[in-house]
Amino acid sequence: MCGLTGFYCPHSASERDAIGLDMAKAISHRGPDDAGVWTDEATGLTLAHRRLSILDLSPAGHQPMHSACSRYVIVFNGEIYNHRELRERLHAEGLQPAWRGHADTETLLACIAAWGMEKALQATVGMFAIALWDRQSRQLTLARDRVGEKPLYWGWQNGTLLFGSELKALKAHPAFHATVNRDAIALLLRHGYISAPHSIYQGIHKLCAGHYITIPLEDQRLARTAKAVPYWRMNDTIHAGLNDPFLGTASAATDALEKQLSTSIHAQMLSDVPLGAFLSGGIDSSTIVALMQAQSARPVRTFTIGFDDPRYNEAQHASVIAQHLGTDHTELYVQPGDALAVIPRLPEIYDEPFADSSQIPTYLVCQLARQHVTVSLSGDAGDELFGGYNTYEFAPALWKKISRLPAPLRSTASAIMSKLPASSWDSVLKVLGPLIPGRAGHTLSGEKIHKAAGLLSADSRESFYHRLSSHWERPEHIAIGAREPASLLNSPHDWPHTDSFEHWMMAVGTQSYMADDILPKVDRAAMANSLEVRIPMLDHRVIELAWRMPLELKLRDGKGKWLLREVLYRHVPRELIERPKKGFSIPLAAWLRGPLRDWAEALLDEHRLRREGYFYPAPVRQAWRLHLEGKQDFSARLWSLLMFQAWLENQQ
Repeated sequence: MCGLTGFYCPHSASERDAIGLDMAKAISHRGPDDAGVWTDEATGLTLAHRRLSILDLSPAGHQPMHSACSRYVIVFNGEIYNHRELRERLHAEGLQPAWRGHADTETLLACIAAWGMEKALQATVGMFAIALWDRQSRQLTLARDRVGEKPLYWGWQNGTLLFGSELKALKAHPAFHATVNRDAIALLLRHGYISAPHSIYQGIHKLCAGHYITIPLEDQRLARTAKAVPYWRMNDTIHAGLNDPFLGTASAATDALEKQLSTSIHAQMLSDVPLGAFLSGGIDSSTIVALMQAQSARPVRTFTIGFDDPRYNEAQHASVIAQHLGTDHTELYVQPGDALAVIPRLPEIYDEPFADSSQIPTYLVCQLARQHVTVSLSGDAGDELFGGYNTYEFAPALWKKISRLPAPLRSTASAIMSKLPASSWDSVLKVLGPLIPGRAGHTLSGEKIHKAAGLLSADSRESFYHRLSSHWERPEHIAIGAREPASLLNSPHDWPHTDSFEHWMMAVGTQSYMADDILPKVDRAAMANSLEVRIPMLDHRVIELAWRMPLELKLRDGKGKWLLREVLYRHVPRELIERPKKGFSIPLAAWLRGPLRDWAEALLDEHRLRREGYFYPAPVRQAWRLHLEGKQDFSARLWSLLMFQAWLENQQ
């Protein structure tokens, strides 16, 4: 695992190597073991690299790396898990070079030289970001893995092309101009993250997963208008799977999934440095660890963090699973102060505003693991691929009830409920609340009424899901000068065609929430600790198999991940697993009313908001007041504001 960066400046620029090394130094946490820089002086292209040595710890793995034919120069971040098989294939075709070492980067270069970029990418099994310079055609190609495990930013600034694994590398170049993209703030408020291809800075983009872009640097007009193209599409995989469903028995399906997961895990256990796994005690991580241990002659190193608050603690469950599997288990009970101490570092770790509060425990478990290993496997993606989120259960049932109401009635009710401001509803409820039976009289609020009004006005199940999963329903009413740009959830022409609402939610969630929230969260938290994290369920062959599995093998008997559970039950007794699902979270709502209150108050101060000019103070202050009074849990909404404010403060 590494970090890459570089730039192209067509005009005279002195000290290109020094600038490249400065850019690489900004991401030294991604690769503390080695650094390298190379410049094509005739063209004005510089490639720089930071290395975290995982495979081939010798100097033969140094980057930037030149191909054996001398045509290509590459900087590469990631792992090619099938690189040994690729070497065998090159040998069988008589296309192998004289190997200098056993680094997967050298393998990838040889594949590109033999087959071309697109065919080489399609042949790989792995996670990666790539910058490749073709010295013959004078073209720079940037590429990203199929699902977006590894990040890659790029864009033009003041006539200079910049690219890199993290924004901080781009910012280290003298040409970088940090102008905030206000439209991206709307995405942050809507989702808690900024979805690709957008970034927080104007003119800087995230390369989308499964895409590559070839930039002909000697033709400025073509270079500026180059477009990214896909070499792999998630929607194509979804459609292919649904059109070719698995027709065997449930037992045969379990066999197939266990075999493919085991194959993927075996490849991802390849490492020349110590390796372990995260173990939360949940379905996903327990399955990964169980299959790892089944293939290992020695106890697998496993790691978990716990909290004293039982509502957020799964450490005791992880300990029981570890004991049953016989792993070498390490756990750390985190005190509130430990978690709170991470918060000031978040703007630096994530580079752009990122508002999933589970970023805090994710950072802490990565920090724990890095004290013992350099590589850790993770159980992420099980929820998206096998139907684990509660939303997949209750959203279809709720939409079914709502959609039975006549559309005119829903529209009228929504308009009436929305017309009265939330604060006015609160005043009405103070009087009428005691007259409403049950708990509703105490928990109903103006904001909840407005949320219900938005759901009632949804004209489709997709619109219903979009509103249900939004933090702020109308971001443009919060962020000054922001217009929400296109994203998957508001772009019907990009939606996959599925056989059910449940599968549609899983398909969209994989390409939005997982791609733009889960994966950046894990990558930045891990790399901040110089830890490589691998995710076996994101092997594209696992994804392809998952989409061949019928929905009834994923959601059954009121539970998600049925098929994944069946694999796990072959290794761990059912009674050790069956319990209510817990997220990997912190008591954020209580912390904002307690130890984080002064910090949040300073960031959300009305005078400060007016001076900075990014948010309308009135709705922000109202949400903050209602949260402090305990009338609403607005922690998720507020966290998106706070992460932007903290990030903005860090820029100054």
